[in-house]
Amino acid sequence: MPLLFSYGTLQQENVQQATFGRLLSGRSAELVGYSLSMIAIDDPEVVKTSGKTHHPIVGFTGVQHDRVAGTVFDVTQTELEHADKYEVAAYKRVLAPLTSGEEAWVYVDAQVLAR
Repeated sequence: MPLLFSYGTLQQENVQQATFGRLLSGRSAELVGYSLSMIAIDDPEVVKTSGKTHHPIVGFTGVQHDRVAGTVFDVTQTELEHADKYEVAAYKRVLAPLTSGEEAWVYVDAQVLAR
């Protein structure tokens, strides 16, 4: 199964129910080489689902000491596609390293992609 790393709203139970139709089971993890900031969300459906007008977003730094805490989930390919529909255009899904040595899909700032 694919791994999906979340540092933001995909960790919320209401967002998981709306996006995947179930609650996900996950474990704590850290993303390597990224830093966290916030962006305004202008999609009314996403704001309605998350209950938030601003969401966290990560940008690639390439600095090995930069870490972002979150949760890693086992999901299906179909669930990844549902997550793609939930995320707004500011986010791009990429494979990225975790401190565990695993790679997981994560939604990052589409303007600051890994090279």
